[in-house]
Amino acid sequence: RVLFRSPNCVEILDNLGLRKVNNKVIHYELQCGIDFRYMTQEKASALKRNRFINIRLAWDYAYSDVYSIFDCIKFLTNAGYNPKHIQVFMICNWKIPLYEVMAKLETLKRWNVQVSDCWFDNQLPPDIEPVEWTKEEIKFYREQGRNHNIMSRHNGIQVEYLKQNKKKVNFTLLK
Repeated sequence: RVLFRSPNCVEILDNLGLRKVNNKVIHYELQCGIDFRYMTQEKASALKRNRFINIRLAWDYAYSDVYSIFDCIKFLTNAGYNPKHIQVFMICNWKIPLYEVMAKLETLKRWNVQVSDCWFDNQLPPDIEPVEWTKEEIKFYREQGRNHNIMSRHNGIQVEYLKQNKKKVNFTLLK
């Protein structure tokens, strides 16, 4: 996350874009979520221009950051990223209650952006121990997150329809 705070961020990204290995271009990926507070259109365009893939951003705090998150996603889509291929990290089982995380999920659904849940205290499924949420809330959210991502990847088609699709209909062609 430090990269985006740097006054030389675009210069650093452009320098990475010039590098090659065995005369082949390199594709980059940011493992941590981009801090939306430091994103600009110039930085988003530099990411795309310099072959950064699998873009993720972090929405760690309150739902009230929704407009800033929207701006960050808009910068990325204006730069050429498909919203279906953008993921948003949200900390789960933490101080943000389930109802607020679910509101974020609903908003991301409208924007057709995927969610990538990360669990407080670096816990990993299926061994998530309740910290701020109950076991039932954790199970419910994991199911909702999976369904959300399937719908994002399949143009809003719900999981039940995909499971019942015995005729192998290509839903993406039905518009």
